[in-house]
Amino acid sequence: MVDAHQTFVIVGGGLAGAKAAETLRAEGFTGRVILICDERDHPYERPPLSKGYLLGKEERDSVFVHEPAFYAQARIELHLGQPAVHLDPAARTVRLGDGTLIAYDKLLLATGAEPRRLDVPGTGLAGVHHLRRLAHAERLRGVLASLGRENGHLVIAGAGWIGLEVAAAARSYGAEVTIIEPEPTPLHGILGPELGALFTDLHAEHGVRFHFGARLTEIVGQDGMVVSVRTDDGEEHPAHDVLAAIGAAPRTALAEQAGLDVVDRADGGGIAVDAALRTSDPFIHAAGDVAAADHPLLDTRLRVEHWANALNGGPAAARAMLGQDISYDRVPYFFSDQYDLGMEYSGYAPPGSYDQVVCRGDVGKREFIAFWLREGRVLAGMNVNVWDVAGDVQQLIRSGTPLDPEKLTDPTVPLTSLLP
Repeated sequence: MVDAHQTFVIVGGGLAGAKAAETLRAEGFTGRVILICDERDHPYERPPLSKGYLLGKEERDSVFVHEPAFYAQARIELHLGQPAVHLDPAARTVRLGDGTLIAYDKLLLATGAEPRRLDVPGTGLAGVHHLRRLAHAERLRGVLASLGRENGHLVIAGAGWIGLEVAAAARSYGAEVTIIEPEPTPLHGILGPELGALFTDLHAEHGVRFHFGARLTEIVGQDGMVVSVRTDDGEEHPAHDVLAAIGAAPRTALAEQAGLDVVDRADGGGIAVDAALRTSDPFIHAAGDVAAADHPLLDTRLRVEHWANALNGGPAAARAMLGQDISYDRVPYFFSDQYDLGMEYSGYAPPGSYDQVVCRGDVGKREFIAFWLREGRVLAGMNVNVWDVAGDVQQLIRSGTPLDPEKLTDPTVPLTSLLP
């Protein structure tokens, strides 16, 4: 039983942390709630940073999870611009960068992830960018507008979701764009060769140049500014700015220092948690990008770096901290908007896990649903410019029922009729 004398501390001021704090109050917790944020901005959502805000379609204030007044009204104590630098599970204390020591009864680690850095010569030049924080997006938004005005050239290392969304934004401003990607298609590790080519064609139609099968090995500068990049196949590409979009690494340093169980990077990294999002310490939970959870539905340990996981995982962890019986089994979900293509992806189908990819609808018109199958069971589904079906796709995944691929691909057969 929790009471007013307890203190629950949340380390991490992103969506997961903010929603966890909100949930503690919504569930009736009357003790202290302390939210520690290493950024000076109030907690905000990250999708707009590579979508609406970067495109100039959304204002800065639209990215925040709550109005600033919410935290005082909900009696949530905010420590903005204060990183947590030391965690002592035995004493149940967290020390902040300014030396403040905070004691806790329960702790939630929602420390998120940070962009992976390019390990090549030239990364210290002006014009080399990452995109993870609001300050990054503010800077990049101005850069893209300037490149568009001056017919400048942006080189993007990596054809994942961030790389592709920034490419679409850059082209909307009129900038020239080249994407360097070691795999043969964009999103190769997520969509496989079957659907990755769809995004090659989409971006090529909008003037993006791809250089597949190569890695960026050097950023060349002159007078401290970027002038080109070189790749491991001997090619050189003109550039005024470079974006490193080669993935994100979970921020596990605090957990590792405290002796909590973490997952090897080769296996995806992150803080190891059970289905209740509880770490190897019973008084510490983890949620969001940093949590590698035992997934009850998928029967695997999985770390998900997407908005929906933070949105739902933070509240699930908060309820578990309150002693509720939680089994976090949400179907992984993410979405993307690029030019006139909108898509939603549900499920988990890594390379080698499926034996068939089938589609219903018109792939050529980019209005379809793709399904990744194993022995007729739906592992994942992606709806492209087809809406209000993600829930049905997730139900098919949950059912685990073998389906007739012909019925699955027949647009005249309602997806709901295939559910058991």
